[in-house]
Amino acid sequence: MKIIVLGGGAWGTALAVSAGNNPLAQHAVTLWVRDAGQASVMQAQRENVRYLPGVELPSLLAVSSVATSDMDRFANLVGGADLVIVATPMAGLRAMLANLATCRMPVAWLCKGFEAPTSESFGLLAHEIQARVAPELIAGILSGPSFALEVARGQPTALVAASAHAVVRSALVDAFHSPTLRVYANDDIVGVEVGGAVKNVLAIATGLCDGLNLGLNARAAVITRGLAEMMRLGVALGAKSETFMGLSGLGDLVLTATGDLSRNRQVGLALARGLSLQQAVASLGHVAEGVYSARTVVQRAASMGVEMPIAQAVVALLDGHIQPAQAVTLLMGREPTSELT
Repeated sequence: MKIIVLGGGAWGTALAVSAGNNPLAQHAVTLWVRDAGQASVMQAQRENVRYLPGVELPSLLAVSSVATSDMDRFANLVGGADLVIVATPMAGLRAMLANLATCRMPVAWLCKGFEAPTSESFGLLAHEIQARVAPELIAGILSGPSFALEVARGQPTALVAASAHAVVRSALVDAFHSPTLRVYANDDIVGVEVGGAVKNVLAIATGLCDGLNLGLNARAAVITRGLAEMMRLGVALGAKSETFMGLSGLGDLVLTATGDLSRNRQVGLALARGLSLQQAVASLGHVAEGVYSARTVVQRAASMGVEMPIAQAVVALLDGHIQPAQAVTLLMGREPTSELT
């Protein structure tokens, strides 16, 4: 199977490494890197020192840096693949999907979050962006509880391949299912994307909770009530409620909220230590999608009459309207209500 991964960040590199190292498959994998200089270094050193240091690239993994502006060469690069994986951050998804608009092979993205609102759109999920800029694509998402480093190292992981198209789900399973990586199929792309987006915001809240040493009881409360918020928004957007009890809902939330490899959790921990948001983000060296999508999550929820108090508190904290301790007071001071509402 010929697989091309578009994006040389940690997660794109990890999946390319995983597919290239699969002992049961004969995949030909190409990792496309936007920066030609970075691509040259990776080719020479057989390592992505910038985003995934210490992980050796498989000998048969090709690294390319064809410019997207060179439409003919880029089309030839993509056109030879059986599966195209878009591994850009959410901010780069729209442009990349536009470049792939005429692609006839299955396409799947890895990014989790909502697009920042623009004059033309109100903070869209990935499948909503695709419907606008590349409606003819047969596409989906690969998501679930996963840290790039552990996947690249071959540590046991389970993911979910979500699409309305069976051919996309099958292609993702064929490409990435291996002795160390299980891939489950799901046709609820809305639920999988909402889970992947909202868990990043909730991980900031959990990191804040742990950074303030509020205890394990408080952590459990934030995760559980956060899951309820995630499910309310997802169902309002058309998702199936049972999706949120699976890998892309509860699974990804628990991992991102409690694992110290989580960039969003690290933002919460840094804010609890008194760092500014700018300092917290700068200390990561990578994108923390929850910082950029939190406000959009709350705005979309409000537009649909969905209450998300934890997410609202995160936005107020990120905007500097409240201090970390005030976020706790705000949430604990809410009026009593039924758990099931």
